[in-house]
Amino acid sequence: MAKLGTNLDKAAELLRNDELVAIPTETVYGLAGNGLKSDTISKIYMVKNRPPGNPLILHIASVNQLESLVTKIPEAAIKLAEKFWPGPLTLVLPKNNVVPGIATAGLNTVAVRIPSHEMTLKLLSMLDFPLAAPSANLSNRVSPTTAEHVHFQIGKRIKYILDGGQCSKGIESTIIGFKDEIPIILRHGALSIDKIKQVLGKVLTKNDHNSILAPGMAPKHYSPKTRLIASDNIKRTITGLNGLDIVVLTLCPNNHNTLESEISKASLTSNGDLSEAAFNLYDKLFLLDKMNFDCIVAEYVPEVGIGISINDRLRRASN
Repeated sequence: MAKLGTNLDKAAELLRNDELVAIPTETVYGLAGNGLKSDTISKIYMVKNRPPGNPLILHIASVNQLESLVTKIPEAAIKLAEKFWPGPLTLVLPKNNVVPGIATAGLNTVAVRIPSHEMTLKLLSMLDFPLAAPSANLSNRVSPTTAEHVHFQIGKRIKYILDGGQCSKGIESTIIGFKDEIPIILRHGALSIDKIKQVLGKVLTKNDHNSILAPGMAPKHYSPKTRLIASDNIKRTITGLNGLDIVVLTLCPNNHNTLESEISKASLTSNGDLSEAAFNLYDKLFLLDKMNFDCIVAEYVPEVGIGISINDRLRRASN
């Protein structure tokens, strides 16, 4: 059973010995191991029950490490890194041969980022290798934003969870790839498209979801065990669920006050703030998942800013 603690020396020692450690980031907790060792990366896939076709993100401490992992850095990538690293931005770039194919699911590109969590940045600076670190949960389940979430899902499968408190962003990083040096959002995340456009002026969004070019692109993802239905019409959706014990998850507590009193309700925010909603999303889904409802009906939030990323998570969780 994993121990929870804040001992960076212990975490670093375990990682140097090819063990796995759950680490905090500003987005979600990651299940970390040496990102340059195939055997260690295999352990990550086994612990998570993660399909081998789903690539991982390598976490580094500084931009200086990037050149040893990739063969080319487009000008747009440099601009984004200068503006948003450390932070919730992942760049997908052509990989160097030092990066094992198992880390990239056989792709010739690798996903890399510098997290902004102070504890994990310090840990990364203590190591001479990058950390492969997908979310520290069972594959396709709700991503963990607290050490307790990690312990609940995979605590019996690893030795140590570095406890850095609740993640400040609450949803995964935004992933950007490049085609002919043109930036393309492969996964919406904690960094909104509006902020990216402020730096680049224009960015494309991948709309073909048949191929997985980066982590988090699988159609089914981020799901609680309880059936979840994402809806843009709550009343119509619950009408088709007669006889089931359901809970309605909305953005604000005063949404849908006209619903029957016997229907349970929960909200992501007190005032409709979308950043607060992102921060609370996974924690709220963990809580509702433990309450033995037959179904969670989650209302889509406004499709603006970080709301685009929240809706992406709800959509994939309901597939």
